[in-house]
Amino acid sequence: MLKVGVVCHDEGGSQLVSNWVLTTDKYEFIYSLSGPAVRIFRENLSVENILELEQLVNHCDFLICGTSWESDLEKSAIKLFKDNGKKTVAILDHWVNYKERFQYQNNQVLPDEIWVADDYAQDIASAIFMDTPIKNIGNPYFSKIKDKLSISSAIEESERIALYVCEPIKEHALRQEGNERFWGYTEEDALNYFLDNLTNIPIDIREIIIRPHPSEPLNKYNWALDRKDLNIKIGGKESLVREIVTSTCVIGCESMAMVIGLLAETMVLCSIPPNGRECVLPHKEIIPIKSLVQQVETGV
Repeated sequence: MLKVGVVCHDEGGSQLVSNWVLTTDKYEFIYSLSGPAVRIFRENLSVENILELEQLVNHCDFLICGTSWESDLEKSAIKLFKDNGKKTVAILDHWVNYKERFQYQNNQVLPDEIWVADDYAQDIASAIFMDTPIKNIGNPYFSKIKDKLSISSAIEESERIALYVCEPIKEHALRQEGNERFWGYTEEDALNYFLDNLTNIPIDIREIIIRPHPSEPLNKYNWALDRKDLNIKIGGKESLVREIVTSTCVIGCESMAMVIGLLAETMVLCSIPPNGRECVLPHKEIIPIKSLVQQVETGV
């Protein structure tokens, strides 16, 4: 049986890769993990033994990894396995910044194959990585989420709650482009744009839950609690699924949580303000708040 090295750091990639591992018994898996991946793989697969990359490459026949914003772990793994003449596969869990996910020490380090989780991602990746085989493996993580949503929706009732899902936009822009405002807005701008335009949203929202990104401190958005005219709470202590099924709508910029909101058949809004770039999520069901504002202002 082939031995496969699994390398992950960020939460999104870790959920997709770990749930894919659960779908196959063809390989023996050995792990090198860091950050949120350690918790996720322990929860999903009861992984205990975690190796350093240098140990992993010596024990494995080929590599399967996620991609990360916050770490170079996967990119280091791709380079190390390729330097040792071993096959490399990277699984993309999102729909944005594909080129940047393989930039390592000012060079592009591409795997031998790229696996994606849906048709949207396959189209995007195929247009960018024309010389790299692209394989659509489906999304076992979303399949599990759908099962949870179907169970939860039967017992939960929405109470006119808006769930706002956050992202560390400034941090990503600074790291990638050297400018916190490279994309024309920050996470604070986007949240304020949503809060300032509640009356333009055709839903009677009685409570707002602000859910920080898993990489952000829970108190990052406490400043929003000063908006005494609004009923705002800080979330993130409950599971994402539970917070989604108890919400009337999900709002964010370009978060995967927004796509999970679509899976739950919940209204999903994009809060990128007018001076920011267009939302790069390809899902046409996502409604830009700025379009709602324009409709109100023009009467159309």
